[in-house]
Amino acid sequence: MMENPTAPANALRDSAANGPELLLALQNVSVHYGAVIALEEVSLGVQRGELAAVMGPNGAGKSTVLKAIMGLAPVVGGTVHWRGRPLAAATHEIVKEGIAFVPQGRRVFTHLSVEENLEMGCLYLNDRAEQSRRRDAVMELFPVLYQKRRDFASQMSGGQQQMLALGRGLMAGPEALLLDEPTLGLAPIVVKEVFQKVSEINERLKTTIFVVEHNIKGVLDIANRAYVLDKGRVVHRGTPQSVRDTNILTDVFLGRVNAGAPEE
Repeated sequence: MMENPTAPANALRDSAANGPELLLALQNVSVHYGAVIALEEVSLGVQRGELAAVMGPNGAGKSTVLKAIMGLAPVVGGTVHWRGRPLAAATHEIVKEGIAFVPQGRRVFTHLSVEENLEMGCLYLNDRAEQSRRRDAVMELFPVLYQKRRDFASQMSGGQQQMLALGRGLMAGPEALLLDEPTLGLAPIVVKEVFQKVSEINERLKTTIFVVEHNIKGVLDIANRAYVLDKGRVVHRGTPQSVRDTNILTDVFLGRVNAGAPEE
């Protein structure tokens, strides 16, 4: 990922308070897929222990934010910072840095059991006792995974598979968890349960969370910080209440925002 050593240091701090350094931050990050501009000079981040939500219409660049962090997108400018330093690890090494990614669509290993799926989340860990400890902790957090621990993932419902995907992400013992559309395609009652679990992970385990989500109301109810993207740019940043108090979401979904204009 490209570095910009001349960028101002305060760009990595909470702009609202000019205060604590952001644990994970994008600083002027641009992502281009050939002639397609997915992100253009995007700066956003999350403090330690926060739950930050990234929202916007389809094609706004939301998922690209997470892919840029994980080294899965072609970053052509700007820097991803982790713990105040440029994140330079290769994609397959980022989990060892303390960042876990739960991609869109769950992507569990359907031919493996629940226990085997969980173990896939910490393959790099050679300590079998620690693996077992983490597995037990995840199953305590998600009782359904304990109940179905020997079942194939293919035998689980969509909501249960999402819980398995979250649990697998936690097996890495992450300091930060990146979630890409965790409620996509789930029934309303299951959506509520997923949001409750995400909030519990944040509050109980003190895990910092960056979540991309299309379910606006649900994610605003659990987030501490919110970003709205449109056409690859940040057009609003603030608290969840600041999003509710404006028409920004209506405007971006109706195409009434000039994404090149200064954000609110």
